[in-house]
Amino acid sequence: MPRKCDFLVIGSGVAGMSYALKVADHGPVRLVTKRALEESNTQYAQGGIAAVWSEEDSVESHVEDTLTAGGGLCRREAVEKVVREGPERVQELIDLGVSFSQEANGESYDLGREGGHAERRILHAKDQTGAEIVRALVAKVRQHPNIEVSENTMAVDLITGSWLARRGQALPPYPDVVRGAYLLNLESNAVEVVSAKMVAICTGGAGKVYRYTSNPDVASGDGIAMAYRAGAQILNMEFVQFHPTCLFHRKAQRFLISEALRGEGGKLKLPNGRRFMDRYDERGELAPRDVVARAIDAELKRTGADCVYLDMTHHTAEYLQDRFPLIFSRCLELGIDISTDSIPVVPAAHYICGGVATDLNGESNIRNLFVVGEASCTGLHGANRLASNSLLEGVVFAHSAATTSIERVGTVDCVDLPEWDAGRAVDSDELVVIKQTWEEIRRFMWNYVGIVRTTRRLKRARHRVDLVQEEIRNYYWDFRLTGDLVELRNLAQVAGLVVESALARRESRGLHYNKDFPQSDPRWLRDTELRKRT
Repeated sequence: MPRKCDFLVIGSGVAGMSYALKVADHGPVRLVTKRALEESNTQYAQGGIAAVWSEEDSVESHVEDTLTAGGGLCRREAVEKVVREGPERVQELIDLGVSFSQEANGESYDLGREGGHAERRILHAKDQTGAEIVRALVAKVRQHPNIEVSENTMAVDLITGSWLARRGQALPPYPDVVRGAYLLNLESNAVEVVSAKMVAICTGGAGKVYRYTSNPDVASGDGIAMAYRAGAQILNMEFVQFHPTCLFHRKAQRFLISEALRGEGGKLKLPNGRRFMDRYDERGELAPRDVVARAIDAELKRTGADCVYLDMTHHTAEYLQDRFPLIFSRCLELGIDISTDSIPVVPAAHYICGGVATDLNGESNIRNLFVVGEASCTGLHGANRLASNSLLEGVVFAHSAATTSIERVGTVDCVDLPEWDAGRAVDSDELVVIKQTWEEIRRFMWNYVGIVRTTRRLKRARHRVDLVQEEIRNYYWDFRLTGDLVELRNLAQVAGLVVESALARRESRGLHYNKDFPQSDPRWLRDTELRKRT
Protein backbone atom coordinates (compact mmCIF):
# COMPACT_ATOMS: atom_id res chain seq x y z
CA MET A 1 0.00 0.00 0.00
CA PRO A 2 1.23 3.55 -0.72
CA ARG A 3 2.87 5.40 2.18
CA LYS A 4 1.98 8.70 0.56
CA CYS A 5 -1.29 9.74 -1.05
CA ASP A 6 -3.15 12.86 -2.02
CA PHE A 7 -6.31 11.96 -0.12
CA LEU A 8 -6.51 9.82 3.03
CA VAL A 9 -10.09 8.83 3.86
CA ILE A 10 -10.73 7.32 7.29
CA GLY A 11 -14.09 5.52 7.33
CA SER A 12 -16.25 3.89 4.69
CA GLY A 13 -19.88 4.88 5.22
CA VAL A 14 -21.89 7.09 2.89
CA ALA A 15 -19.67 10.08 3.79
CA GLY A 16 -16.32 8.34 3.27
CA MET A 17 -17.17 6.56 0.05
CA SER A 18 -18.94 9.59 -1.43
CA TYR A 19 -15.92 11.79 -0.70
CA ALA A 20 -13.48 9.18 -2.06
CA LEU A 21 -15.38 8.80 -5.33
CA LYS A 22 -15.55 12.56 -5.87
CA VAL A 23 -11.81 13.18 -5.35
CA ALA A 24 -10.50 9.99 -6.96
CA ASP A 25 -10.18 11.46 -10.45
CA HIS A 26 -7.82 14.12 -9.07
CA GLY A 27 -5.20 12.01 -7.29
CA PRO A 28 -4.49 8.76 -5.46
CA VAL A 29 -6.86 7.92 -2.60
CA ARG A 30 -6.22 5.66 0.38
CA LEU A 31 -9.49 4.60 2.04
CA VAL A 32 -9.12 2.81 5.39
CA THR A 33 -11.91 1.04 7.25
CA LYS A 34 -11.93 -0.95 10.49
CA ARG A 35 -13.82 -3.93 9.13
CA ALA A 36 -15.06 -4.78 5.65
CA LEU A 37 -15.77 -1.89 3.30
CA GLU A 38 -19.49 -2.53 3.72
CA GLU A 39 -19.50 -2.30 7.54
CA SER A 40 -20.57 1.12 8.85
CA ASN A 41 -23.50 2.86 10.51
CA THR A 42 -24.79 3.61 7.01
CA GLN A 43 -25.24 -0.10 6.34
CA TYR A 44 -27.83 -0.32 9.13
CA ALA A 45 -29.83 2.82 8.31
CA GLN A 46 -33.36 1.59 7.72
CA GLY A 47 -35.58 4.63 7.36
CA GLY A 48 -34.24 6.62 4.43
CA ILE A 49 -32.87 9.94 3.25
CA ALA A 50 -34.91 13.12 3.54
CA ALA A 51 -35.13 15.44 0.54
CA VAL A 52 -37.64 17.83 -0.99
CA TRP A 53 -38.83 15.65 -3.84
CA SER A 54 -42.55 16.24 -4.42
CA GLU A 55 -44.38 19.29 -5.68
CA GLU A 56 -46.42 19.35 -2.46
CA ASP A 57 -43.25 19.84 -0.43
CA SER A 58 -40.94 22.86 -0.21
CA VAL A 59 -37.44 23.82 0.86
CA GLU A 60 -38.96 26.22 3.39
CA SER A 61 -40.97 23.41 5.00
CA HIS A 62 -37.98 21.07 5.30
CA VAL A 63 -35.84 23.89 6.69
CA GLU A 64 -38.49 24.80 9.25
CA ASP A 65 -38.94 21.18 10.37
CA THR A 66 -35.18 20.85 10.86
CA LEU A 67 -34.92 24.09 12.83
CA THR A 68 -37.87 23.12 15.03
CA ALA A 69 -36.40 19.73 15.85
CA GLY A 70 -33.01 21.33 16.56
CA GLY A 71 -34.25 23.22 19.60
CA GLY A 72 -32.85 26.60 18.60
CA LEU A 73 -29.24 25.44 18.14
CA CYS A 74 -29.18 24.70 14.41
CA ARG A 75 -26.90 26.82 12.25
CA ARG A 76 -29.39 28.22 9.78
CA GLU A 77 -26.94 28.55 6.88
CA ALA A 78 -25.98 24.89 7.28
CA VAL A 79 -29.63 23.82 7.32
CA GLU A 80 -30.45 25.83 4.21
CA LYS A 81 -27.36 24.52 2.43
CA VAL A 82 -28.20 20.88 3.11
CA VAL A 83 -31.88 21.19 2.27
CA ARG A 84 -31.33 23.18 -0.94
CA GLU A 85 -28.50 20.97 -2.24
CA GLY A 86 -30.14 17.76 -1.05
CA PRO A 87 -32.20 16.83 -4.14
CA GLU A 88 -29.15 17.19 -6.44
CA ARG A 89 -27.01 15.01 -4.19
CA VAL A 90 -29.79 12.39 -3.95
CA GLN A 91 -30.03 12.40 -7.74
CA GLU A 92 -26.30 11.65 -7.84
CA LEU A 93 -26.92 8.59 -5.69
CA ILE A 94 -29.61 7.47 -8.10
CA ASP A 95 -27.22 8.01 -11.01
CA LEU A 96 -24.66 5.83 -9.18
CA GLY A 97 -27.18 3.01 -9.12
CA VAL A 98 -29.08 3.40 -5.84
CA SER A 99 -32.59 2.02 -6.29
CA PHE A 100 -35.17 3.73 -4.09
CA SER A 101 -38.64 2.24 -3.64
CA GLN A 102 -41.25 3.40 -6.12
CA GLU A 103 -45.03 3.66 -6.14
CA ALA A 104 -46.96 0.80 -7.69
CA ASN A 105 -47.22 2.75 -10.97
CA GLY A 106 -43.44 2.81 -11.24
CA GLU A 107 -43.52 6.49 -12.20
CA SER A 108 -42.73 8.14 -8.87
CA TYR A 109 -40.89 7.38 -5.65
CA ASP A 110 -42.71 6.10 -2.59
CA LEU A 111 -42.06 8.92 -0.13
CA GLY A 112 -42.29 8.08 3.55
CA ARG A 113 -43.00 10.33 6.51
CA GLU A 114 -41.25 10.25 9.87
CA GLY A 115 -41.48 12.04 13.19
CA GLY A 116 -40.98 15.80 13.01
CA HIS A 117 -41.59 16.02 9.25
CA ALA A 118 -44.61 18.00 8.05
CA GLU A 119 -44.58 16.26 4.65
CA ARG A 120 -43.75 12.94 3.05
CA ARG A 121 -40.16 13.42 1.90
CA ILE A 122 -38.26 10.26 2.89
CA LEU A 123 -36.82 8.37 -0.06
CA HIS A 124 -36.19 4.80 1.01
CA ALA A 125 -35.34 1.33 -0.25
CA LYS A 126 -38.02 -0.56 1.69
CA ASP A 127 -36.52 -0.70 5.19
CA GLN A 128 -32.94 -1.28 4.02
CA THR A 129 -32.03 2.13 2.63
CA GLY A 130 -28.52 2.23 4.05
CA ALA A 131 -27.67 -1.22 2.75
CA GLU A 132 -28.83 -0.24 -0.73
CA ILE A 133 -26.76 2.95 -0.72
CA VAL A 134 -23.71 1.03 0.52
CA ARG A 135 -24.19 -1.62 -2.17
CA ALA A 136 -24.07 0.97 -4.94
CA LEU A 137 -21.16 2.94 -3.49
CA VAL A 138 -19.04 -0.13 -2.75
CA ALA A 139 -19.40 -1.30 -6.35
CA LYS A 140 -18.10 2.06 -7.63
CA VAL A 141 -15.29 2.32 -5.06
CA ARG A 142 -13.95 -1.15 -5.84
CA GLN A 143 -13.98 -0.39 -9.56
CA HIS A 144 -12.05 2.90 -9.34
CA PRO A 145 -8.36 2.48 -10.18
CA ASN A 146 -7.28 5.47 -8.06
CA ILE A 147 -8.80 4.19 -4.78
CA GLU A 148 -6.74 1.83 -2.61
CA VAL A 149 -8.95 0.21 0.03
CA SER A 150 -7.40 -0.93 3.32
CA GLU A 151 -9.88 -3.11 5.20
CA ASN A 152 -9.32 -4.28 8.80
CA THR A 153 -7.29 -1.11 9.36
CA MET A 154 -7.94 1.72 11.80
CA ALA A 155 -6.35 5.09 12.36
CA VAL A 156 -4.53 5.51 15.67
CA ASP A 157 -3.68 9.22 15.67
CA LEU A 158 -3.50 12.15 13.30
CA ILE A 159 -0.19 13.84 12.55
CA THR A 160 -0.29 17.64 12.41
CA GLY A 161 2.19 20.41 11.84
CA SER A 162 1.99 21.41 15.49
CA TRP A 163 2.72 17.84 16.59
CA LEU A 164 5.76 17.72 14.32
CA ALA A 165 6.97 21.11 15.55
CA ARG A 166 6.87 19.94 19.17
CA ARG A 167 9.22 17.14 18.11
CA GLY A 168 11.77 19.50 16.63
CA GLN A 169 10.73 19.46 12.96
CA ALA A 170 10.40 22.75 11.07
CA LEU A 171 7.08 24.52 11.51
CA PRO A 172 5.02 24.51 8.28
CA PRO A 173 3.26 27.64 6.99
CA TYR A 174 0.10 26.73 8.94
CA PRO A 175 0.81 25.53 12.52
CA ASP A 176 -2.45 23.58 12.60
CA VAL A 177 -2.30 21.61 9.38
CA VAL A 178 -2.86 17.89 9.05
CA ARG A 179 0.00 15.91 7.51
CA GLY A 180 -1.13 12.30 7.74
CA ALA A 181 -1.90 9.58 10.26
CA TYR A 182 -0.67 6.44 11.95
CA LEU A 183 -2.63 3.37 10.87
CA LEU A 184 -2.97 0.05 12.70
CA ASN A 185 -3.38 -3.17 10.72
CA LEU A 186 -5.84 -5.13 12.84
CA GLU A 187 -4.67 -8.49 11.52
CA SER A 188 -0.93 -8.05 12.11
CA ASN A 189 -1.07 -5.27 14.77
CA ALA A 190 1.63 -3.47 12.76
CA VAL A 191 1.55 0.34 12.72
CA GLU A 192 2.41 2.27 9.58
CA VAL A 193 2.66 5.97 8.90
CA VAL A 194 0.91 7.52 5.89
CA SER A 195 1.62 11.02 4.62
CA ALA A 196 -1.34 12.75 2.96
CA LYS A 197 -2.13 16.14 1.51
CA MET A 198 -5.79 16.00 2.54
CA VAL A 199 -7.37 13.90 5.30
CA ALA A 200 -11.11 13.22 5.62
CA ILE A 201 -12.46 11.76 8.86
CA CYS A 202 -15.65 9.86 8.07
CA THR A 203 -15.68 7.46 11.00
CA GLY A 204 -19.32 7.79 12.04
CA GLY A 205 -20.65 7.99 15.57
CA ALA A 206 -19.98 6.69 19.05
CA GLY A 207 -22.98 4.63 20.10
CA LYS A 208 -20.66 1.99 21.50
CA VAL A 209 -19.87 4.30 24.43
CA TYR A 210 -23.28 3.25 25.81
CA ARG A 211 -24.31 -0.17 27.08
CA TYR A 212 -27.38 -0.30 24.83
CA THR A 213 -27.08 1.00 21.28
CA SER A 214 -28.45 0.50 17.81
CA ASN A 215 -24.96 1.03 16.36
CA PRO A 216 -22.62 -1.69 15.08
CA ASP A 217 -19.40 -2.50 16.93
CA VAL A 218 -17.35 -0.15 14.75
CA ALA A 219 -19.05 2.97 16.19
CA SER A 220 -16.56 3.76 18.93
CA GLY A 221 -16.04 7.48 18.30
CA ASP A 222 -12.56 7.07 16.81
CA GLY A 223 -12.64 10.12 14.55
CA ILE A 224 -13.94 12.49 17.21
CA ALA A 225 -11.37 11.28 19.73
CA MET A 226 -8.45 11.54 17.28
CA ALA A 227 -9.47 15.01 16.14
CA TYR A 228 -9.79 16.20 19.74
CA ARG A 229 -6.33 14.89 20.62
CA ALA A 230 -4.96 16.71 17.54
CA GLY A 231 -6.42 20.04 18.69
CA ALA A 232 -9.70 20.19 16.76
CA GLN A 233 -12.63 22.09 18.21
CA ILE A 234 -15.46 19.87 19.47
CA LEU A 235 -19.06 21.05 19.79
CA ASN A 236 -22.28 19.94 21.51
CA MET A 237 -21.32 16.44 22.63
CA GLU A 238 -24.08 16.48 25.28
CA PHE A 239 -26.67 15.94 22.55
CA VAL A 240 -26.82 12.16 22.24
CA GLN A 241 -29.88 10.91 20.40
CA PHE A 242 -31.51 7.80 21.79
CA HIS A 243 -33.62 6.04 19.21
CA PRO A 244 -36.99 5.41 20.84
CA THR A 245 -37.57 1.97 19.37
CA CYS A 246 -34.93 -0.73 19.39
CA LEU A 247 -36.18 -4.30 19.51
CA PHE A 248 -36.32 -5.64 23.07
CA HIS A 249 -35.14 -9.23 22.67
CA ARG A 250 -32.16 -11.04 24.12
CA LYS A 251 -31.21 -12.43 20.69
CA ALA A 252 -31.35 -9.10 18.86
CA GLN A 253 -30.16 -6.37 21.20
CA ARG A 254 -29.06 -3.91 18.49
CA PHE A 255 -31.83 -4.44 15.96
CA LEU A 256 -33.53 -1.16 15.07
CA ILE A 257 -37.28 -0.78 14.60
CA SER A 258 -37.39 2.07 12.12
CA GLU A 259 -38.94 5.48 12.73
CA ALA A 260 -40.83 4.81 9.51
CA LEU A 261 -43.19 2.39 11.29
CA ARG A 262 -44.55 5.25 13.38
CA GLY A 263 -44.71 7.29 10.20
CA GLU A 264 -47.05 4.63 8.81
CA GLY A 265 -49.39 4.79 11.78
CA GLY A 266 -47.62 2.67 14.41
CA LYS A 267 -48.92 3.25 17.95
CA LEU A 268 -46.87 2.99 21.13
CA LYS A 269 -48.60 1.17 23.98
CA LEU A 270 -47.95 0.04 27.52
CA PRO A 271 -48.04 -3.67 28.42
CA ASN A 272 -51.73 -3.21 29.36
CA GLY A 273 -52.50 -2.02 25.82
CA ARG A 274 -53.00 1.66 26.64
CA ARG A 275 -51.48 4.38 24.47
CA PHE A 276 -49.47 7.08 26.23
CA MET A 277 -47.80 9.42 23.72
CA ASP A 278 -50.77 11.81 23.55
CA ARG A 279 -50.07 12.69 27.21
CA TYR A 280 -46.60 13.92 26.27
CA ASP A 281 -47.02 15.68 22.92
CA GLU A 282 -49.93 16.65 20.70
CA ARG A 283 -48.14 15.04 17.76
CA GLY A 284 -48.29 11.69 19.51
CA GLU A 285 -46.06 9.05 17.95
CA LEU A 286 -44.94 11.54 15.30
CA ALA A 287 -43.23 13.80 17.82
CA PRO A 288 -39.43 14.21 17.40
CA ARG A 289 -37.23 11.44 18.74
CA ASP A 290 -36.11 13.22 21.90
CA VAL A 291 -39.72 13.64 23.01
CA VAL A 292 -40.66 10.03 22.23
CA ALA A 293 -37.54 8.57 23.87
CA ARG A 294 -38.07 10.57 27.09
CA ALA A 295 -41.74 9.59 27.16
CA ILE A 296 -40.88 5.90 26.89
CA ASP A 297 -38.16 6.27 29.53
CA ALA A 298 -40.63 7.97 31.89
CA GLU A 299 -43.25 5.28 31.39
CA LEU A 300 -40.75 2.47 31.97
CA LYS A 301 -39.65 4.09 35.23
CA ARG A 302 -43.23 4.85 36.30
CA THR A 303 -44.60 1.37 35.62
CA GLY A 304 -41.51 -0.75 36.18
CA ALA A 305 -42.08 -2.44 32.82
CA ASP A 306 -39.16 -3.85 30.84
CA CYS A 307 -40.38 -2.41 27.53
CA VAL A 308 -43.26 -0.77 25.71
CA TYR A 309 -44.90 -2.05 22.55
CA LEU A 310 -45.25 -0.72 19.01
CA ASP A 311 -48.51 -1.81 17.42
CA MET A 312 -48.66 -2.18 13.61
CA THR A 313 -51.55 -4.66 13.52
CA HIS A 314 -53.82 -2.20 11.72
CA HIS A 315 -51.88 -3.09 8.55
CA THR A 316 -52.13 -6.38 6.68
CA ALA A 317 -49.32 -8.91 6.67
CA GLU A 318 -48.94 -8.39 2.92
CA TYR A 319 -48.41 -4.65 3.32
CA LEU A 320 -45.97 -5.01 6.20
CA GLN A 321 -43.95 -7.69 4.45
CA ASP A 322 -43.69 -5.54 1.33
CA ARG A 323 -42.97 -2.20 3.06
CA PHE A 324 -40.75 -3.49 5.88
CA PRO A 325 -39.32 -6.80 4.66
CA LEU A 326 -36.22 -6.77 6.90
CA ILE A 327 -38.11 -5.90 10.08
CA PHE A 328 -40.94 -8.30 9.25
CA SER A 329 -38.63 -11.24 8.60
CA ARG A 330 -36.28 -10.59 11.54
CA CYS A 331 -39.16 -10.30 14.00
CA LEU A 332 -40.75 -13.45 12.56
CA GLU A 333 -37.48 -15.32 13.11
CA LEU A 334 -37.78 -14.36 16.78
CA GLY A 335 -41.39 -15.46 17.04
CA ILE A 336 -43.02 -12.05 16.57
CA ASP A 337 -45.55 -11.68 13.74
CA ILE A 338 -45.86 -7.90 13.52
CA SER A 339 -49.17 -8.19 11.64
CA THR A 340 -50.77 -9.80 14.72
CA ASP A 341 -48.31 -9.11 17.56
CA SER A 342 -47.11 -5.83 19.00
CA ILE A 343 -43.33 -5.31 18.87
CA PRO A 344 -41.48 -4.99 22.21
CA VAL A 345 -39.23 -1.92 22.05
CA VAL A 346 -36.92 0.18 24.27
CA PRO A 347 -34.76 3.27 23.60
CA ALA A 348 -31.05 2.85 22.79
CA ALA A 349 -28.16 5.19 22.01
CA HIS A 350 -28.33 5.94 18.31
CA TYR A 351 -26.73 9.16 17.06
CA ILE A 352 -24.26 11.83 18.24
CA CYS A 353 -25.48 15.29 17.19
CA GLY A 354 -22.25 16.93 18.31
CA GLY A 355 -18.77 16.27 16.99
CA VAL A 356 -15.85 18.02 15.32
CA ALA A 357 -16.76 21.59 14.42
CA THR A 358 -16.59 22.29 10.68
CA ASP A 359 -17.29 25.15 8.35
CA LEU A 360 -19.69 24.93 5.41
CA ASN A 361 -17.00 23.13 3.40
CA GLY A 362 -16.68 20.40 6.01
CA GLU A 363 -13.23 21.63 7.12
CA SER A 364 -12.18 21.69 10.79
CA ASN A 365 -10.01 24.34 12.44
CA ILE A 366 -7.04 22.13 11.47
CA ARG A 367 -6.26 23.04 7.87
CA ASN A 368 -6.88 20.29 5.29
CA LEU A 369 -8.61 18.11 7.88
CA PHE A 370 -12.17 17.53 6.73
CA VAL A 371 -14.77 15.81 8.88
CA VAL A 372 -17.90 14.51 7.20
CA GLY A 373 -20.94 12.66 8.52
CA GLU A 374 -21.78 11.79 12.11
CA ALA A 375 -18.28 12.57 13.40
CA SER A 376 -18.79 16.22 12.43
CA CYS A 377 -20.83 19.05 13.91
CA THR A 378 -21.87 21.17 10.95
CA GLY A 379 -24.75 22.91 12.71
CA LEU A 380 -27.42 20.98 10.79
CA HIS A 381 -28.81 19.01 13.71
CA GLY A 382 -28.62 21.48 16.58
CA ALA A 383 -29.88 19.96 19.82
CA ASN A 384 -31.76 17.12 18.13
CA ARG A 385 -31.44 15.49 14.70
CA LEU A 386 -34.53 15.39 12.54
CA ALA A 387 -35.16 11.86 11.29
CA SER A 388 -33.44 10.87 8.02
CA ASN A 389 -31.38 14.06 7.79
CA SER A 390 -28.12 12.24 8.55
CA LEU A 391 -27.60 10.44 5.24
CA LEU A 392 -28.47 13.72 3.52
CA GLU A 393 -25.85 15.60 5.54
CA GLY A 394 -23.27 12.96 4.62
CA VAL A 395 -23.68 13.31 0.86
CA VAL A 396 -24.03 17.12 0.85
CA PHE A 397 -20.92 17.77 2.96
CA ALA A 398 -18.94 15.03 1.20
CA HIS A 399 -19.50 17.01 -1.99
CA SER A 400 -18.43 20.32 -0.42
CA ALA A 401 -15.38 18.80 1.27
CA ALA A 402 -14.35 17.10 -1.95
CA THR A 403 -14.74 20.30 -3.97
CA THR A 404 -12.52 22.23 -1.55
CA SER A 405 -9.98 19.39 -1.38
CA ILE A 406 -9.68 19.23 -5.16
CA GLU A 407 -9.16 22.99 -5.39
CA ARG A 408 -6.40 22.89 -2.78
CA VAL A 409 -4.57 19.59 -3.30
CA GLY A 410 -2.22 20.96 -5.96
CA THR A 411 -0.85 23.56 -3.54
CA VAL A 412 0.18 21.05 -0.85
CA ASP A 413 3.16 18.67 -0.69
CA CYS A 414 3.40 15.35 1.11
CA VAL A 415 6.14 15.41 3.76
CA ASP A 416 8.25 12.66 5.26
CA LEU A 417 6.86 11.61 8.62
CA PRO A 418 8.45 9.78 11.55
CA GLU A 419 7.82 6.07 11.98
CA TRP A 420 5.66 4.87 14.87
CA ASP A 421 7.73 4.60 18.04
CA ALA A 422 6.55 1.72 20.22
CA GLY A 423 9.19 2.43 22.83
CA ARG A 424 9.54 -0.46 25.28
CA ALA A 425 5.95 -1.66 24.86
CA VAL A 426 5.40 -5.41 25.13
CA ASP A 427 2.52 -7.74 24.33
CA SER A 428 -0.19 -7.60 26.96
CA ASP A 429 -0.99 -10.63 29.08
CA GLU A 430 -3.94 -8.89 30.77
CA LEU A 431 -6.57 -8.53 28.06
CA VAL A 432 -9.24 -8.94 30.74
CA VAL A 433 -8.34 -5.40 31.89
CA ILE A 434 -9.48 -3.99 28.54
CA LYS A 435 -12.75 -5.92 28.63
CA GLN A 436 -13.48 -4.93 32.22
CA THR A 437 -12.76 -1.24 31.63
CA TRP A 438 -14.74 -1.26 28.40
CA GLU A 439 -17.82 -2.68 30.17
CA GLU A 440 -17.43 -0.24 33.05
CA ILE A 441 -17.45 2.80 30.74
CA ARG A 442 -20.54 1.65 28.89
CA ARG A 443 -22.39 0.83 32.10
CA PHE A 444 -21.81 4.12 33.91
CA MET A 445 -22.50 6.12 30.75
CA TRP A 446 -25.87 4.39 30.43
CA ASN A 447 -26.75 4.80 34.09
CA TYR A 448 -25.41 8.33 34.68
CA VAL A 449 -25.38 10.06 31.28
CA GLY A 450 -28.47 8.58 29.62
CA ILE A 451 -31.82 9.92 28.45
CA VAL A 452 -32.55 11.74 31.72
CA ARG A 453 -29.63 13.17 33.72
CA THR A 454 -28.92 14.89 37.02
CA THR A 455 -25.94 16.98 38.01
CA ARG A 456 -25.03 14.53 40.75
CA ARG A 457 -24.99 11.60 38.33
CA LEU A 458 -22.95 13.59 35.84
CA LYS A 459 -20.35 14.42 38.49
CA ARG A 460 -20.14 10.75 39.41
CA ALA A 461 -19.61 9.94 35.75
CA ARG A 462 -16.85 12.56 35.48
CA HIS A 463 -15.08 11.06 38.48
CA ARG A 464 -15.22 7.60 36.92
CA VAL A 465 -14.06 8.93 33.53
CA ASP A 466 -11.05 10.62 35.14
CA LEU A 467 -10.03 7.39 36.89
CA VAL A 468 -10.55 5.26 33.79
CA GLN A 469 -8.60 7.65 31.55
CA GLU A 470 -5.67 7.59 33.97
CA GLU A 471 -5.72 3.78 34.00
CA ILE A 472 -5.81 3.71 30.21
CA ARG A 473 -2.93 6.19 29.89
CA ASN A 474 -0.76 3.98 32.07
CA TYR A 475 -1.78 0.84 30.23
CA TYR A 476 -1.62 2.36 26.73
CA TRP A 477 2.10 3.12 26.64
CA ASP A 478 3.18 -0.10 28.36
CA PHE A 479 1.74 -2.52 25.82
CA ARG A 480 1.78 -2.94 22.06
CA LEU A 481 -1.26 -1.62 20.25
CA THR A 482 -4.28 -3.73 19.47
CA GLY A 483 -7.58 -2.68 17.98
CA ASP A 484 -9.35 -3.20 21.32
CA LEU A 485 -6.85 -1.00 23.15
CA VAL A 486 -7.13 1.82 20.60
CA GLU A 487 -10.93 1.64 20.73
CA LEU A 488 -10.92 1.66 24.53
CA ARG A 489 -8.79 4.79 24.55
CA ASN A 490 -11.21 6.45 22.12
CA LEU A 491 -14.32 5.35 24.03
CA ALA A 492 -12.95 6.85 27.24
CA GLN A 493 -12.07 10.07 25.38
CA VAL A 494 -15.55 10.41 23.93
CA ALA A 495 -17.21 9.54 27.25
CA GLY A 496 -15.26 12.38 28.84
CA LEU A 497 -16.34 14.82 26.13
CA VAL A 498 -20.02 13.88 26.54
CA VAL A 499 -19.86 14.23 30.33
CA GLU A 500 -18.02 17.57 30.29
CA SER A 501 -20.42 18.99 27.72
CA ALA A 502 -23.46 17.78 29.70
CA LEU A 503 -22.13 19.35 32.92
CA ALA A 504 -21.45 22.63 31.13
CA ARG A 505 -25.04 23.01 29.86
CA ARG A 506 -27.14 24.11 32.85
CA GLU A 507 -30.53 23.79 31.19
CA SER A 508 -32.57 21.20 29.32
CA ARG A 509 -32.73 21.48 25.55
CA GLY A 510 -33.37 18.96 22.79
CA LEU A 511 -31.65 15.68 23.58
CA HIS A 512 -30.06 16.96 26.80
CA TYR A 513 -32.46 16.72 29.74
CA ASN A 514 -31.21 17.50 33.24
CA LYS A 515 -33.79 17.13 36.05
CA ASP A 516 -31.98 19.82 38.04
CA PHE A 517 -32.52 22.31 35.17
CA PRO A 518 -35.72 21.07 33.51
CA GLN A 519 -36.44 24.21 31.47
CA SER A 520 -34.71 25.70 28.44
CA ASP A 521 -32.88 28.93 29.19
CA PRO A 522 -32.26 31.51 26.44
CA ARG A 523 -28.94 32.35 28.08
CA TRP A 524 -27.72 28.90 26.99
CA LEU A 525 -28.75 29.36 23.38
CA ARG A 526 -25.19 28.69 22.26
CA ASP A 527 -22.85 25.84 21.40
CA THR A 528 -20.92 23.93 24.02
CA GLU A 529 -17.25 24.16 22.99
CA LEU A 530 -14.38 21.90 24.02
CA ARG A 531 -10.79 21.95 22.88
CA LYS A 532 -7.75 20.15 24.22
CA ARG A 533 -5.26 22.29 26.09
CA THR A 534 -1.77 21.99 24.64
